[in-house]
Amino acid sequence: MIFKKTRARINKNLRYKLLILVLLPVFIVMPVILVMAAYWSQSFSYQQLFMKVSTDLSVTHDAFYQQQKNYLSQLEKLAESYVFRNSLNLKDSRTLNNELSALKNESHFDFLHLIDLSGNWLNEAAYLGYTKSKHSVLFSYAKSGQPESGIEIFSQEDLAREKSIENKQLRLTLIDTPHAVPIEHKVEDRGMMLRMVYPVRDATGSVIAILDGGVLLNRNFKFVDSIRDLVYAPGSLMSGSLGTVTVFIDDVRISTNVLADSGERALGTRVSKEVRSKVLDLGEKWIDRAFVVNNWYVSAYEPIYDVGGQRVGILYAGFLETPFSQIYRNALLILFLLFFIVTLLSSWFAIRGAKSIFKPIEQMMVVVRGTHSGKQLRIGDVDSDDEIGELAKQFDTMLDQLHDHNLHILHAAEMLEYKVEERTKELQTKNEALEKNIQLLNETRKQLVLAEKLASLGELTAGIAHEINNPTAVILGNMELMLAEMGEKMNPVKHESDLIIEQVYRIRTILESLLQYSRSGEASEYVDSVNVNQLIEDTLPLVKHEVETHHIGIKLDLKADISVKIHKQELQQVIINLIVNAVQASCDESGRLEIESNNWDDKGVVIIIRDNGVGISEHKLSRVFDPFYTTKQSGTGLGLSVSFGLVQRYGGSIKVENNPDAGSCFSIFLLHEPEQVAELQATESF
Repeated sequence: MIFKKTRARINKNLRYKLLILVLLPVFIVMPVILVMAAYWSQSFSYQQLFMKVSTDLSVTHDAFYQQQKNYLSQLEKLAESYVFRNSLNLKDSRTLNNELSALKNESHFDFLHLIDLSGNWLNEAAYLGYTKSKHSVLFSYAKSGQPESGIEIFSQEDLAREKSIENKQLRLTLIDTPHAVPIEHKVEDRGMMLRMVYPVRDATGSVIAILDGGVLLNRNFKFVDSIRDLVYAPGSLMSGSLGTVTVFIDDVRISTNVLADSGERALGTRVSKEVRSKVLDLGEKWIDRAFVVNNWYVSAYEPIYDVGGQRVGILYAGFLETPFSQIYRNALLILFLLFFIVTLLSSWFAIRGAKSIFKPIEQMMVVVRGTHSGKQLRIGDVDSDDEIGELAKQFDTMLDQLHDHNLHILHAAEMLEYKVEERTKELQTKNEALEKNIQLLNETRKQLVLAEKLASLGELTAGIAHEINNPTAVILGNMELMLAEMGEKMNPVKHESDLIIEQVYRIRTILESLLQYSRSGEASEYVDSVNVNQLIEDTLPLVKHEVETHHIGIKLDLKADISVKIHKQELQQVIINLIVNAVQASCDESGRLEIESNNWDDKGVVIIIRDNGVGISEHKLSRVFDPFYTTKQSGTGLGLSVSFGLVQRYGGSIKVENNPDAGSCFSIFLLHEPEQVAELQATESF
């Protein structure tokens, strides 16, 4: 009720409205801006913190893997040293063991062995029945002469074979940690090992042995503290913050400088559920706030991969969030206090200054209400020479102009409908003309593209034919010379020699046909009456080697009893090309090829070649007959294009489709009586 009365009073009183308009930015807009500024500053601040912790994680990552390189370089110094190599050549076990022990103690290796290529220890006695190192995929790198390092997880049995590790307290009792995933097992007794292998070569450069070293990361505080000191050097964080680095097996802290409530290192605590899900399960980085043991940290996590590529742990870098959030809250408190003071002062000045404009505006309201009711009123002179007075004068002028504009609008409205209809008709006419021009342009473009393809194909075909004709002439001449020289001695291979000469002539005929195909409007000079069944059977020996190489089975179903008139060797070229393509597309061992011939109504014959290969994707089916287009890694892309043109030259066609089960199917349609067609028509489908 009070709200309605207040609203009604404001609606009827200009003074209250003006005060509300003046104070609106102070009481509404400014708080919104203040809240947005607070939100933006918080978002920006945390964005900067996340950028810093992401950089810290990158430095931690580099330092983590640089340690592996450093240990690997220590193995390199030993393997390439004169004393070591000389002792190895002399089989001086004592010196070799001294060198290994010295490097192990100096570089803090947890184990260091000299092993043969099978992993057996050299110069070392058996320990607890063990005589060889835990097998590692890194050995294969070392055998090939390549030093390598990586992370490996050692079980209790793996750790037991290393004498120098037996006294280390690796068994960790898992501690219940807030936000962690509940688990059943309560103990972690595995070890995370930095493992390095380095090949040892003899004088000839052959690998004869391997240096196998490992550094255990469990409770390796020197390792994580050195990385922390590098990443969070003095002055890198705000006073009161704390930088930390941690190494996890799975989601369990095995080496860390994060402290628990007791003041000891938080070994055995676990990472939160959200972090585990993203880093270990999904293999992604975590850059965000995270609850670490007992407090909130600005944190960055990334997965640790072992030598087999499996995610086996987490690498963490982060710093305490509390100092940053405390500074932000203090700054926000000061900002709100300043806003309260500024709001009080602005309100006092707004109320005082608004009084000088109330009365002139009330005079203007009388004219506004009269104009609204349809009266032709004017404000006239007002007792004010400021902007309000100027506004009153301009308002009268505006009313006069508005009256004139209303008359003009009434007249223009009468003409609008006529003009719209007239312009609509003009637009339709132009659209129709534009569509015709676009259609003509597309047809012209297709003709230009086709002409360019035929020109390029003709030039290429002529060059290829010239280059092939020369060696075929040499082959034919030498074969004729051999037949003349050998005489009857050639009888045992007469069938093969005749086949060679026949195929050389076939090559020449194919080249002549190819040259004809590349010339627009030309066709074959003569045709044969061909029995397609016999032609298919005669063709199979020519592709016998290709079929046997791929272990393809061929099934024939030749039912056609109509002969077709076509150049015999051109048709044989088409069939060979399609059979070879089908063989190459079929599956080895289980490959199957089906060749059928049937009557094509009363028109002629259809030859069908099916394979059980992978088939042809839908978006490529329309392009298989394009010149120079191929789906194979090798080939020119001209086989199907030339075959298509040869068949169309006699009025026939080739169609391709995918089989429902697997593979593709090519169908060759041949007319009994050929119809010579122009080259441009025969190649429109290109």
